[in-house]
Formats: sequence, structure tokens, C-alpha cells
Amino acid sequence: MHVAFAVFFVAITVVVVATVARRIGTSAPLLLVAVGAAYSLLPGVDPIHIDPDLILFGFLPPLLFAAASSTSLVDIGRDKRQILGLSILLVLFTAFGVALIAWKLLDVPFAAALALGAIVAPPDAVAATAIARRIGLPRRVVLILEGESLLNDATALSTVNIAKVLIGGATLTWYGVTWDVIVAAVGGVLIGYVAYRVIAEVRKHIQDTITSVALSFLTPWVAYLPAERIDASGVVAVVIAGLLLAHEAPLIQTAQSRVSERTNWASITFMLENTVFLLIGLQVYSIVDGITNSRLGATKVVLISLVVLVTVIALRPIYLAIWQFVNRFIDFEQPQLTRREALVASWAGMRGVVTIAAAFLLPENTPERDAIIFIALVVTVGTLLLQGFSLGWVAGRLGLHAPDPREDALQQAQLVQAAVTAGRSRLGEIMQEEDDLPEEIVRQLRQQGDRRANLVWERLGGGLQVETPTQTYRRLRMQMLQSERAKVLHMRDKGVMDHEVLDEAMRYLDVEESTIAVVEDRTQQVRRELLLTPESRTFDCDHLQEAPVAVDPLTPEGCPDCAREGTVPVHLRLCLTCGNVGCCDSSVGLHADRHFRNTGHPVMRSFEPGEGWRWCYVDKRLG
Repeated sequence: MHVAFAVFFVAITVVVVATVARRIGTSAPLLLVAVGAAYSLLPGVDPIHIDPDLILFGFLPPLLFAAASSTSLVDIGRDKRQILGLSILLVLFTAFGVALIAWKLLDVPFAAALALGAIVAPPDAVAATAIARRIGLPRRVVLILEGESLLNDATALSTVNIAKVLIGGATLTWYGVTWDVIVAAVGGVLIGYVAYRVIAEVRKHIQDTITSVALSFLTPWVAYLPAERIDASGVVAVVIAGLLLAHEAPLIQTAQSRVSERTNWASITFMLENTVFLLIGLQVYSIVDGITNSRLGATKVVLISLVVLVTVIALRPIYLAIWQFVNRFIDFEQPQLTRREALVASWAGMRGVVTIAAAFLLPENTPERDAIIFIALVVTVGTLLLQGFSLGWVAGRLGLHAPDPREDALQQAQLVQAAVTAGRSRLGEIMQEEDDLPEEIVRQLRQQGDRRANLVWERLGGGLQVETPTQTYRRLRMQMLQSERAKVLHMRDKGVMDHEVLDEAMRYLDVEESTIAVVEDRTQQVRRELLLTPESRTFDCDHLQEAPVAVDPLTPEGCPDCAREGTVPVHLRLCLTCGNVGCCDSSVGLHADRHFRNTGHPVMRSFEPGEGWRWCYVDKRLG
């Protein structure tokens, strides 16, 4: 009963605090740490001790797997030098830098000081991504921070293990240490790859959505446990398996299982991530109580903790400055972080629950063990508070922001248009192979593709305050769905239909309504953002390269064809050959498209206020 109450308490606290944090616009992780600390300090509350194995074996694998599954393998490969430099070299740089300070201040053997350095060295995967995404950092900075935090735990935990062996009195040789590192890294990669191949092969034969999702919940431990069993890095194994499975998911999973998996993992990740921060706070009293018996005295331990905190924070920008300087002489073609991106990345060093868990893993005979655990707590909470609360301000002062949703909408428009064009080409091939296709079915298929393309194009523009055809469709369809659901519920209450039949009908209605709601929310978000800036890419299109940036419009006031035909223009386009102004394909008249078919003029430009993107009708390219 006690365990059940504890689980319920943690779960309800996470839900309530996260909801409050969202309402008041603050960081849920930081608020949860504060709530947990406040609870642990209440009179009459027994000291709370969290088993570090619960974190390392219970929380870490699924959180790493979820983070890896949402990270692009292609993007990781593109920035692999930056990520490896942060996840390996920076961890070692920080570990030895802190060890030198702690060695003198704590007056302990260097092995114990190195253990402390390795414990506080790695920024936390959960803290980095949770805070970075909330405040809205540039996408590449977030990617590099994610990649760093996915792999740095392996470096840190391997260093802690080496320090533990030295603390135990064993003697290590350089080749022995090298062999252990190779086993940890290479073994982790191999186990992760084997886990990926096994899970991928099994998934190819699973069509049932529930079974597929259940398998995904087991995958983190399928990679982590065997790796840890052979003293390889379970962290690396989980990350490798997660990256590869996510990359191959469209080929080895059904669409239904992918959708269901994303939804279920989002809920699980929400609970685990926020529980981790609550657990950090709940450890505060027991950790603080531990330093009261230290030979150094509580005051000195607190001062040393603050010195280590400052050292940890300072070493990251120092390393990044050196790393950026060295990289300029290694490979000029490798994309580097800009100075502003490097500065904001140097301030994104929040530590998390792995630091606390690793500290508790130290053997009982570790010199000044209680002081080391307290220092780990101060560094964790200190970085979360100092850097977590100020990271958004730093990014704002540097002029760095999250990706412009209008730019994302523009790229998505090109992507969907290219996909729809490919689908229509395949439909044309099928029509040549099969002569008896019903014309009405072919027309509906083409209209469906056009509707998808128009949907993303209509997220742009907005200079004219008119309801687009897709918005009209969504508004009317939502009203129809409300009536359809009311009818289904009426029949349910009368008891004239079997539950399974009613449940399936409700699922269809819910899926359609949720899709419409998500699209509408995203469209409104895009329209609320700043106006689109001109694009400089031409995607190797000769027409875009040869076309001018702009020409004088023949009719600055709007689409003349719409005025003549009495239709409402939607999203105006400007022909860069003759200056004709026409409405886009979402309009009734399709006048911009008609102009291209009548004249062959290849490139048009958006004629909406503030938008500078161009479109080539011939090559279907964006510029």
C-alpha cells in the first residue's frame, strides 16, 4: 500500500505541477525540482532515498530511446564532429578540470576527485532538450545539444567506473583503460546494431498495432541490458538502436503503429521526464543531511560546492571557444556553429538526474562520499536554476530564436507539392496500364491530392482577410462532425447498437476531428508569426537562377481576373516574366496556374505582404 501511495503521489504531483507551469509560462522541470525540495524539507517527512539503479535501469533507457527516436540520423551524421567533440572531449575536459580543483579543495585521492569530475561533467539529455525546446532555440543548436546529451552519459559513466576501480585500490594500466573504453564504445555500438536488426526483423512480420507499440516499449531494455551485461555501454546501445529504428520506421512499420507509437511515447516521456526532476528535488534533504558529519564541516562543503559549480559552468564556454578555433583549421567545409550559436550552446549545460544517480553509485569507502554527493546536487540544481532560467534571455540577447514557422510552412509546401506531383504521375501510369478505371474515382483521387497541396500553401499568405476554401471546408466539416457524433451518442444511449460497432464509429469521427483541429492550430500559429523573409536557395533550378527577384506588377491592387469574374482571390502570385498578378491554386479561378499554362512563364513570386519566396512551375522547385 505504501508503494502504491508513493507512485500515486509522484504521478499526481507531476501532472498538477506541469499543468500549473504551463499555465503560468514557467519551466516545468525547474518548478518540479523546487516542489520536490520543498516537500523533502517539510517537518515530519522521512528522508527519501532513491535507488540509483532505478534511474540508470528504469528511467534512463526509455528516455534515451525516446530522445533518439525523435532525432534525425541524417542530421546527427551532418554534425557528428560537433556532437562527438561535446559528448566525449568536453566531458573529459570538464571531468579532469573539476578533478584538479576538487583534488586540492577536498583533500582526497585523485581517483575520488576524478569520480566527482566525471559525475558532474555530462549535461542531462532530459534537461537540455526540455528547456531548449521550451524556450525556442535554433533547430541546429537543439539538435547538437540533443546529440551531445544522448552520448555524453556513456563517456561520463565509463570514467566514473574507472575512478571506482581506482578507489577500490586496484591498479590500472593505460592499455587496460584503453581496452575498457573500446569495449564500452564498440560493444555498445554492436549491441545497439544487433538490437536494431532483431527488432526491425520482428516488426516486418507484425501487422497488429498494439503488439508493435508494446514491442517498442521493450526495445530500450533489449539494447541496454545485454550491453551492460558484457560491460559495454548501455547508453550507446540504446541510442544506436533508437536512431536506426526511427530512421527505418517508415519501411518496417505500418502507418497505424507509427501514429499510435508517437502518441503513447509522448505520454510516457512526459511522465518520465517530469518524474526525473521531481526525484531530484526529493533527494535534497537526505543529501543535505549527509554533509553534517563531514570532517570538512558543512560550511566548507557548501563553499567548495559553489566553487565546483562555477568551474563546471566556466569550463564549457572555454572548451567551446578552443574547439571552434581548432575546427577552423581542420575542415573548412564542415559546417561550424556561428559565434552566437556557440555562445548560447556554451550556456546550455544543465545537469540532471544522471549526475545524482552516478554520485550514489560511488562505493561506501569513497573518501568524502557525502560531500561529493552534496556537490553533485548543488551542481545539478545550480545549473538548472542559473542556466535553465536564463538560457532564454541569453538566446534573446544574442538574437537567436526558434525556426520561423512560416519558413517551415514554406518548406512543407514544397515537400507536399513534390509528393502530390509524384502521386499524380503514378496515377497517370496506372491509367495507361488499366483502361477501365472509373473516371469519377480518378477525379476524386486528383482532387484529394490537390486538397492536400492547397492545405499547406494556404498556411502562407494572409494579406487578404478572407476565408480560404480549405478553411471553409474545415469549418463546415467540423459542424457536420458534431452532428454526426451527437447522432452516434443518441443511438448509444438508446442501446440499439453493439458497443464494438459504436466504438469503431466514434474512433473514425475522433481521428478526423483531431486531424482537422491539429491542422487548424498549426495554421493559426503560422499566421501569427512574423512575415516570411526572402529565400536564397534555388535547389539547382535554372529558371529560378535566371528569374529576377521582383518585377513591377501590372495590377498592384489585386488579381484582375478575379475582379472581372466576380470571384474572391486567395494568396496573390506575381509572374516574374511579365508582372501579371493572379490568385493561387486555392482560389476558385486558379488564375496564376492558368497564366502559366497560357504563357509558359516559368517563375512566379508570392505577392503577399512581406513574403519573398518564388516558385518554378516547370521544375516544381522553391526558391
